[in-house]
Amino acid sequence: MKRWFERLRSQTSAFVHDLLMVPAAWLLAFWTRFNFEQVPPEFRQTALQSLPLVLLVCAVVYWSFGLYRGVWRFASLPDLVRIGKAAVATTLIVLVALFVINRSENLPRSVPLLFVLYQLVLLAGPRLAYRWLKDHRLSLRSGKRVLIVGAGRSGEMLARDMLRDNAHTYDPVAFVDDKLRRQGGDIHGIPIAGATSQLAELVERLEIDLIMLALERASSREMRGLVELCERTGKPFRTVPQLQSLLSGQVTINQLREVGIDDLLGRNPVTLDWDGIRAGLTDRVVLITGAGGSIGSELCRQVTAASPARLVLVDNCEYNLYKLDMELTGRHPALAVERYLVDVGDRVGVDALFRRERPQIVFHAAAYKHVPLLQAQVRAAVRNNVFGTAVVAESADRWQCERFVLISTDKAVNPTNVMGASKRVAEVLTQDLAAGSRCRFITVRFGNVLGSAGSVVPLFRRQIEDGGPVTVTHPDIERYFMTIPEACQLIMQAAVIGEGGEIFVLDMGEPIKIRYMAEQMIRLAGREPEQDIEIRYVGLRPGEKLFEELFYDVEDTIRTAHPKIRTARRQPTAGEDVQSVLADLRNALQRCDNDALIRGLRRLVPQWRADLATGETASAEVSDE
Repeated sequence: MKRWFERLRSQTSAFVHDLLMVPAAWLLAFWTRFNFEQVPPEFRQTALQSLPLVLLVCAVVYWSFGLYRGVWRFASLPDLVRIGKAAVATTLIVLVALFVINRSENLPRSVPLLFVLYQLVLLAGPRLAYRWLKDHRLSLRSGKRVLIVGAGRSGEMLARDMLRDNAHTYDPVAFVDDKLRRQGGDIHGIPIAGATSQLAELVERLEIDLIMLALERASSREMRGLVELCERTGKPFRTVPQLQSLLSGQVTINQLREVGIDDLLGRNPVTLDWDGIRAGLTDRVVLITGAGGSIGSELCRQVTAASPARLVLVDNCEYNLYKLDMELTGRHPALAVERYLVDVGDRVGVDALFRRERPQIVFHAAAYKHVPLLQAQVRAAVRNNVFGTAVVAESADRWQCERFVLISTDKAVNPTNVMGASKRVAEVLTQDLAAGSRCRFITVRFGNVLGSAGSVVPLFRRQIEDGGPVTVTHPDIERYFMTIPEACQLIMQAAVIGEGGEIFVLDMGEPIKIRYMAEQMIRLAGREPEQDIEIRYVGLRPGEKLFEELFYDVEDTIRTAHPKIRTARRQPTAGEDVQSVLADLRNALQRCDNDALIRGLRRLVPQWRADLATGETASAEVSDE
């Protein structure tokens, strides 16, 4: 009720204002006709006698044309167009009425045109002036002086929001932009003062308090360069989300955030064939194992956008499954979700699950992946990563699923650890199944995922919060990285373009040195490496290598329809009978015979270079995942 009253009061005030402008516009038209001198008596009498009629016509037309739907605070071109139409309409109606009444006696021909122009000025002028005053907030209070990096759409929207902010928190002083055609111009009266290379000079000369990064399509390399420039100024800096990631299409002040490690090590925006993805997933029953994990849960979120007929969640962690179920049902109440607390190694339970749900698409994300921990847990790695995959894949084959997608890792290439060897065997067995199955078995291989469970990012963050030291295994160690959403989107893309038997390798870009990541995270926390926070090198751990690989040397890579996805041509398994080796592994598993398990893994993965594992045993929490 209160809001309705305030709205009515606002409309009434605007309506009264416009009616007061009508006599001014009408009389000014006559006065202007006579060169701002005394108006002859007969013309003055006509102007005054016709004024009530003009007021009545204007009142009806103004209201009918919706002049009071717009809010003065945000007056814009559509409001000006409405005022123009209303001014022309009122003038035409008044002309017709006066012609009928007295044949337009003593009405100069220039008065109607002048009346239209004065209506435009007196009605639109105050609206635009009010918005200008609000946008430029003529106030004694002054906020932080801001330099905006990026004069594109994001920068313009950010500046506009700051100008409209009633709290006057920020004062946009200038833009910088590397596009030459933009330099020297201005946006909302704010000058584009130069290029990003002049950042330090402009910050000092303009007495900037805060730098805001508003870039639509900055690559990770460009972001790293900008962050280094910002750090040299000694001023704090913030960023806004990339424009395409904002579902609302709006960039607002409350979306400003600290520059994160994802911005520096993340990837360029990925363009997906969403039509193809929807065609492959819409109205299908989709099953995701390891659904409660970092990759599995994000995959669930992404799949829901394709409107599956039913989403089946499988995980052996009760809490993770419960948490994901609550999130999905809360966000998508109409989505059919089934959840199963099942270990993927439970053949009876998994088969019963497939018989009941009859999934058409299976994403197998369940796996143990912590490298140092699994070095001493060979049986657990084989049971989960090898036979868990075998159980789910065989059920997918038995119940005639359309597609089975194995999520693998770069550590499966020339592995030096148990985890990588077990994942390579998982690749081999799914390729073996693909040869004689109607189900399309597809493998997707990629590197480290930023922020995934057990990854180095949360570990470094925790160590920095504790005051250090930040532990890095080796100064030269480097890894490929991608963000969780991008990894999941590319997994879905690979799933719909796969014909069966392929190993899809996601383009990971350039590898990043872990030492560089540690240094950047320390700087982003407002500290200096080696001065405030020590970086301690603890040595390579068992099973760890300096550089990860995405392909075997004997694998030929083939381009696909998607520029971020390549196919690794199938590699022979050195003449070994896969099912025979799996039978031996199963027997070794029953006997808890680790030596036999290692021999079995070597038979299917002759490239397993366990002898290259060096370094001292480290704490299991220092993961390179």
